[in-house]
Amino acid sequence: MPEISRRAFGGLVGGGAVTAVAGTATDTAAAAEQSFKARAAGARSGKRPNLLVILGDDLGWADLSSYGAPHIRTPNLDRLARQGVRFTDAYSGSATCSPTRFSLYTGRYPGRTPGGLAEPIANRSQGLDPNHPTLASLLKRAGYSTALIGKWHCGWLPDYSPTKSGWDEFFGNHGGVLEYFSKLGQLGDHDLYEGDAEYRDLRYYTTVLTERAVEYVSREHDAPWLLNLNFTTPHWPWLAEGDEATGAEIAAKIRAAGSQAEVSAALNHFDGGSVAKYTEMVESLDAAVGEVLRALRRSGQEENTLVLFASDNGGERWSYLWPLSGEKFVLQEGGIRVPTILRWPHRIDGNQVSHEPNFSPDWTATLLELGGARPDPAYPLDGTSLAGYLLRGETPPERDLFWRVRANRALRRGDWKYYQDDAGDDHLYNLAQDLRERADLAPDRPELLSELKAAWERVASGLLPYPD
Repeated sequence: MPEISRRAFGGLVGGGAVTAVAGTATDTAAAAEQSFKARAAGARSGKRPNLLVILGDDLGWADLSSYGAPHIRTPNLDRLARQGVRFTDAYSGSATCSPTRFSLYTGRYPGRTPGGLAEPIANRSQGLDPNHPTLASLLKRAGYSTALIGKWHCGWLPDYSPTKSGWDEFFGNHGGVLEYFSKLGQLGDHDLYEGDAEYRDLRYYTTVLTERAVEYVSREHDAPWLLNLNFTTPHWPWLAEGDEATGAEIAAKIRAAGSQAEVSAALNHFDGGSVAKYTEMVESLDAAVGEVLRALRRSGQEENTLVLFASDNGGERWSYLWPLSGEKFVLQEGGIRVPTILRWPHRIDGNQVSHEPNFSPDWTATLLELGGARPDPAYPLDGTSLAGYLLRGETPPERDLFWRVRANRALRRGDWKYYQDDAGDDHLYNLAQDLRERADLAPDRPELLSELKAAWERVASGLLPYPD
């Protein structure tokens, strides 16, 4: 694809591995600089963007038609990508649900905090410390209204909740999974809350969350706002709108369960699902996002609302991941590379594709900068803001992307990836040439392998150890 015009990201010529999708002409440096000044003047008006961060749950990298799915139709998310930037080399902060959410909410590696060591959180003893600064608490301090709708998965009441960690409003579930109709969750009890009070609604969960999000973005807001909209779709159990009977069977098994293992077995839905059912779920997620975006347009806030869409980790079971290897739970590309789309009409042109590697903590840093919020120096961020890259065409600073999962380790530097598998064997891949991670170059490049492994060890030495 042709190189993108710097005008699309504010106008400075040079820097950034970004390409135009269609119809972006190359400007002269002078014209690009003029374009940047006009956009910068608009930003200096003091009107900070609203921030709408939407997460799919276990949505694989190629599960959207704009990312290559041949059998799934996602017109709303495809349109969002055309209106903004589609990232090809974006990653989650970890390979499972709650650690990635820790990394997004805090802007730090999950291993910085005790709760982030759970992969994922599965009981009431662990959670995000309410005293730890978050994306929401820092933006709230900077004057934002904050809300979280959907899956929290960073701890249960009474000790942990979004309302204890900076979100003014919360409507959703605390755990990692729930039956879509009864709202019975992974602890075997009811898991739908408004604030800190139980809420009853037996309709399909994706529909309920969509209605809440539509209501929120349609309000008359007197301050810029952050909305974290966290769908559980397409996470198992494999249920779509109209599958109440199957949902009732799963709920009955949960109620009759005599152990946590039996609850988990019922929710895992090992005897259900299919490619067709999974397709239906992903397409319902796309329809839900479309409803929210249409409400945003009707509200008159679309132009100055930054929308970020991503998944919390790679896909599993029925997900379409080609050509990636691995899936959720492991640090191969299929477990951590995720679809990621950004749109902000006021500042960023559409029809663009970015190949710049990034991961969840980068978006925390980016959103804080765009919202005028300062990180707490006592809790330094591990992410790097992409604001200069997106808005001024700056070359992002060179840095490594780091992951640690108890059984795996990974580090990406440029096109190179160091990966250690469950058996403790080290591998080296050039992702530009071998996206499928099949040609292990560790024997051919021992010095580079040693260098990347040492870099991984340096970061890991500053993290909390896993409990025995």
